[in-house]
Amino acid sequence: MLGEIITQNRLRRPLIHCMTNHVTANDCANILLACGGSAIMADDYDEVAEITAMCDGLVLNMGTPTPRKLDALLLAGKEANKLGHPVILDPVGVGSSELRRRAGQQLMEQVRFAAIRGNATEIATLVQGTAAHRGVDADIEEAPIASVEENAKRLSQKTGAVVIVTGDTDIVTDGRLLYRIHHGHPMMKSVTGSGCQLSALMGAFVTANPDAPLRAALAAVCVMGLCGEIAHGRLGPLDGNASYRNYIIDAVFNLTPAELERGAEYEIDQ
Repeated sequence: MLGEIITQNRLRRPLIHCMTNHVTANDCANILLACGGSAIMADDYDEVAEITAMCDGLVLNMGTPTPRKLDALLLAGKEANKLGHPVILDPVGVGSSELRRRAGQQLMEQVRFAAIRGNATEIATLVQGTAAHRGVDADIEEAPIASVEENAKRLSQKTGAVVIVTGDTDIVTDGRLLYRIHHGHPMMKSVTGSGCQLSALMGAFVTANPDAPLRAALAAVCVMGLCGEIAHGRLGPLDGNASYRNYIIDAVFNLTPAELERGAEYEIDQ
């Protein structure tokens, strides 16, 4: 089932307009190439609509915001909606400042999303409008799992998007079905932007599998977590987090559909 998502992605080779932050742009571009897609990264207001029209899908990442960039995110999102291209939202640190809270609210009101991926605090902020001070690195274990799952379902039902909450246990839901994914390695927290990479990967998978956004999102989460485990197994005594980052990208590049089918670990709650 999940292996088909990889197969379709590599056959269709989606071109993703990835409006990510400057901290993680290189790694997001490389993860898209590794999975079989490719990236264009443009965030200036004067060209984003034109670039979005050239691409197959769009990833909007709220990291390193400026007022002009946030205006560009809105413009690109509206253009993608007009063209029928899937849009992925990564609301990085949405509760960390008034600028980000306001931007998150505007994006939610004016853009339709195929998928929204964040940590527990970011998703809670989008649902409740509450402030968060550790929005970039908050852990799912900081909130009761039942509360996290309820927020994910509520946001999905409100927006029509597949909602993904990442943490020690990852959650994927369409508001009805809910998956819990048991993958990854604690060392992934030492790699800046692993969540941004997942959002980029998800952009490719959802774009290449437009009729199966829930399954595509589940596959992306499983791929990233499984590849984090494979990468950790490659580490030698002198390797650190920089090598680990590269090994994760290598693992995504080399992962086969059969390996994903065998290795994916998740449970479903209906």
